[in-house]
Amino acid sequence: MDGKGGILVISIEGLNKIFKSNKSNITAVDDLTLDINEGEIFGVIGYSGAGKSTFVRLLNRLEEPTGGKIVIDQQEITALNSKQLRVARQEIGMIFQHFNLLWSRTVKDNIAFPLEIAGVSKIEREERVQELIELVGLAGRESAYPSQLSGGQKQRVGIARSLANNPKVLLCDEATSALDPETTNSILDLLVDINKKLGLTVILITHEMHVIRKICNQVAVMEEGRIVEQGDVLDVFLRPEKPVTKKFVEQVMGTNDEDDGVAHLIDTYDSGKLIRLHFIGETTNQALISQVAKRFAIDINILQGKITQTQRGAYGTLFVQADGELSEINKAIDFITNETSVEVEVVRDAN
Repeated sequence: MDGKGGILVISIEGLNKIFKSNKSNITAVDDLTLDINEGEIFGVIGYSGAGKSTFVRLLNRLEEPTGGKIVIDQQEITALNSKQLRVARQEIGMIFQHFNLLWSRTVKDNIAFPLEIAGVSKIEREERVQELIELVGLAGRESAYPSQLSGGQKQRVGIARSLANNPKVLLCDEATSALDPETTNSILDLLVDINKKLGLTVILITHEMHVIRKICNQVAVMEEGRIVEQGDVLDVFLRPEKPVTKKFVEQVMGTNDEDDGVAHLIDTYDSGKLIRLHFIGETTNQALISQVAKRFAIDINILQGKITQTQRGAYGTLFVQADGELSEINKAIDFITNETSVEVEVVRDAN
């Protein structure tokens, strides 16, 4: 068990990867320590060169670590010999950015390939392949070749193939980066469905914060080979601490553009108070503005706002101008502060 009561499925301690050359050494992963609970969709995000793809390849030893320890499902991966590692990898599925399909094989034969390697009988293979084809939504495409499939369909084949041996962990290395936004969303929905149906632990590597926002429970932010920030996705979105994390949050929330827009709007109002309301979780669905307008003798103008969803709940920001008697405005602010879970910040007081 970990400190929060979850069951640990992956424990990483002091993980290092140094690429050596004649001219210099490059540290891709630097003393990385991380615990991941069973059944989580855990996101690892970083810009290009942060070390995230090297990190995920270290987990199943597609890259050999320079140092450190990796334990997956109580088995120390870093201590296994070649034969033991081949067996252990059957419980660690992996999907890739560019699909890595066998172009001379059909959909059905691509999915069956890991089962052939594992020595599964033909009858069992065919039964398992059909189950997976249904699971990933490729019924009717069994005999198609990769060249006849769309990008999303190719990735569905990759996902089905990665699940062939009933793994406990699924590693996703930039699995949606080569796809358009609509296809990306369908693949992310599929991963959530698989996570729920199979209880699979998913580790998702990406440079796109909207991918983290949409499906992850926990997130670790990587920079220069290290984890610089980590936590519940909603908490990280609400209170990003490091500059790199703030940049990622801005990708989704458009924070800079939003603030710039409000700065322009401020000049058009010379009375009342400009207020920023911060909604978290269930409060995003409350008709708060309507309640306040009915309860207090003030006018409320909505200037700008945005609400977004995460796996842990919704959050959002709303800028409003409250106009009227100062005493009534203050009563309204006190009501929101003390009677709701909405956070209030007075951005400008023109009274």
